[in-house]
Parts: sequence; structure tokens; C-alpha cells
Amino acid sequence: MPEYEFVDVHVPRGVSRKETTRLLTDHAEYGHWELYRLTLLRDGSRKVRLRRRIIRQVRATW
Repeated sequence: MPEYEFVDVHVPRGVSRKETTRLLTDHAEYGHWELYRLTLLRDGSRKVRLRRRIIRQVRATW
């Protein structure tokens, strides 16, 4: 079963949808994050949870 690490990003309500898309695209391209959950809050802000897979190195036994 794959293991993931998560990061939460809070986007204030004054940030446009286009700017939010650019921000999340940058996280995806440069940090290898993928969108896990996006919640639109009542005040207009967004709570975004990103995840990326943890790759464990297997120790070589010779």
C-alpha cells in the first residue's frame, strides 16, 4: 500500500480562481504534489490538501 505525505494550503478569498489554478499548478510541477481535496469555505476562501507519494529506498543486502 503506498504511503503519502500531505500539505495543507489556505487560499484567501481575495485570490482569483485563475491565480489559485496557477499556484496549484506550480506545486504540482515543481514539488510533485497532486490535488487530494479542495474545500470551498463559507467565507469564500479555499482549503486545499495536496499529497505526494513517499518512495522508500530498499536497503541492498549483498
